[in-house]
This record gives sequence, structure tokens and C-alpha cells, in this order.
Amino acid sequence: MKLYEYEAREIFSKYSIPVPRGFLVRGLNEVYRVLKEISFPIVIKAQVLIARRARLGGIKFADNVEDALRIIKEMLERELNGFKVREVLLVEKVDIVKEFYVGFVIDRASKSIAFIASRYGGMELEDIARQRPESIIKYKLDIFTGFRDYIARNTAYKLELSGESIKDFIKITTSLYRLFIDYECELAEINPLALTPDNRLLALDTRMIVDDNALYRHPELINKGELRTLSKDEIRAREYGLNYLELEGDIGIIGNGAGLTMATMDLVGLYGGKPADFLDIGGGARADRVKEALKILLKNRRVKVILINILGGITRCDEVANGIIKALEETGINKPLIVRLTGTEEEKGRNILRIHNIQVFNSIEEAAREAVRLAR
Repeated sequence: MKLYEYEAREIFSKYSIPVPRGFLVRGLNEVYRVLKEISFPIVIKAQVLIARRARLGGIKFADNVEDALRIIKEMLERELNGFKVREVLLVEKVDIVKEFYVGFVIDRASKSIAFIASRYGGMELEDIARQRPESIIKYKLDIFTGFRDYIARNTAYKLELSGESIKDFIKITTSLYRLFIDYECELAEINPLALTPDNRLLALDTRMIVDDNALYRHPELINKGELRTLSKDEIRAREYGLNYLELEGDIGIIGNGAGLTMATMDLVGLYGGKPADFLDIGGGARADRVKEALKILLKNRRVKVILINILGGITRCDEVANGIIKALEETGINKPLIVRLTGTEEEKGRNILRIHNIQVFNSIEEAAREAVRLAR
């Protein structure tokens, strides 16, 4: 389970990891009280469970009360990647000399805990690995000996820290490891860990992902709910009994059955495309469920082409076809639609789609190739 930044900050503070002074705002009625207590300039940070918030306008700066009120109002009225901003974190801005990345993560390949650091903080770890791979410092920890002071000290030297900041670095990373173990995390990171002009280290951004299987041992986290990690469309999909997961590509995928849907995604990848989602309508889906599934992808601005792959058994092809037509009529949105339809009531379904000038393929390979071609 992902924690919001403000939740992670609270836990980091309990472990004596220094963070800048900040306040959580859940609505405009709280803003005036908070702005009286905070010192400007400030950083205003949308509390959503996504990466790269700054690129999406989820992190902004304010030099005075007027700017802060305007930014907070705008932020609380918007969505970031489908996630409604319901809370913002106001943090006093810190003068920064250098920014670092430090974190602990489960390394599944080696079945160990990895400690990772870099002198390029403020970037996503994936971006650091792609753009500055030589800067990454990585230790795979022995689970029995854990994280040792010498690892922290060696890392501090490699990051070119000096004096008291080395001692602070050892304290912070040791506390971060203890937090990682105590909360049974998959990830605990500080990004960035900032060095200030007076040689202090501060955790400017905090992130934690707790293993879902361990939540029963952390009752204070259980009631926070799993829906926090789902986008608006993913929550809506659940209401209609759809298995839906958003991805980063531009080719929408709909299938009936998890295996068939994943195989369709693999084919799209094989031919050079990128799936925008996993969307399984399940067995025996009627027209209304198909309609709602397609409407989700039609309204997704990132989706350029939609590929529907149905192998009808208890799922009737005519029901699928009727659902497709209803979605197009209700939304009025026209996107390239590629359909492979075979199985129960196949001819009825194909005829319904042909009447509406929707091309139906016999081969999923041909359909996938065409979807990739159109997306390009």
C-alpha cells in the first residue's frame, strides 16, 4: 500500500528523520489558519499517489498569501492523472546547496534489500538510472547483518559530504532502514535529501510503500483503504465488475478473460505498440458491461486506438457488439476501433458491427498489427 507524502512525513518524524516544517490542508476553510502559522516562501504539494507531480503541476511555489490562496484553490479543484486532489501539503521552502537520493527497496531479483543512493536527487530513480547511471550507488544488504554504519559512511564519502553532514547522513539512513524493517516496506525513500547552506540534511520528499500482506500487523494503516491507489476510472470500472488497470501506452485493450487480455497486450508489444491498459470484461459479460468498459477507454485522452479481442464462450458476441454500439452512441466519441470477434453468436455480432462500418478481424495477429499501425 502506498502512503501519501504527509503520512510518510509523520512516520519519518517519529524516527527522528528531519523534515521541513509543514501543514496539511484538506479544504479552503483550513487555509487561512494555516497561512498565519507558516513562513513564506512555501511549497504547495498536491497529495496524490503518483510520481512526477511537478511535471503535472502538482508542486508549486508561493511567495505570499495571495499567491498561496490562488494556487491552493486551483489545486483542490483539479485532477492529476485521474486522481482528484483532496489535500495539499504546505511546506516552508528550504535553501538548497545539493540534492541527493537515498532509499531502501526490495530487490526481487537477488531476494534481498537494496540500499540505493545518488548525488542526483529530485529525479525519479528510473530517470536517474537512464540519464545518470554512473551516479547510482547500490548495496545489497545481508538480511542477517542489516544496514551497517560503514555502508552509510562509505556512501556519504562517495556523495562528497563532509563534516557534521556525514554524521547526519549516517543517522538518517540508519533510521530510514529501521523504519523500512519496522513497517515491512517494499520501498522507503527520501527524494530529495537536501543539503542546506548551514550543512544540515533535510528530507524534502518522503515516500513509503508497505507490503499489503503485512498490513494486518499495522492496524493504524489497515483502515486507510485500498481505493486510495485507484484512479477515478479504475474505481468506476470496479463498480461495473470490470478488471481494469491503467498503463502508460496509447493502445486501449479490452478482452474477456485475464489470460486472453494479457496475451493481447503481449501481441501489441510484440508488434511495437504500447498498451494503455488491462481491461478484462470477464466471462458472460452482457451489453451494458461492455458498453461501460468501452466508454472508459473512449474518454481516456491518452488512448489513440482501441483493440477489442473477444473469444466467445459464455460471452455472446452479439451482446458484445451491442455494447460497443451503445458506447459509441452515448459518448459520441469516434476513435479507431479494431475488433476481433469469434465464438458464440459470432455471425450476429459481426453483422451488427458491419452495419455500423466497424471492421472485424478473424486473426488477432492481424488485428494487433493494425492497431499498432493506426496508433503510429
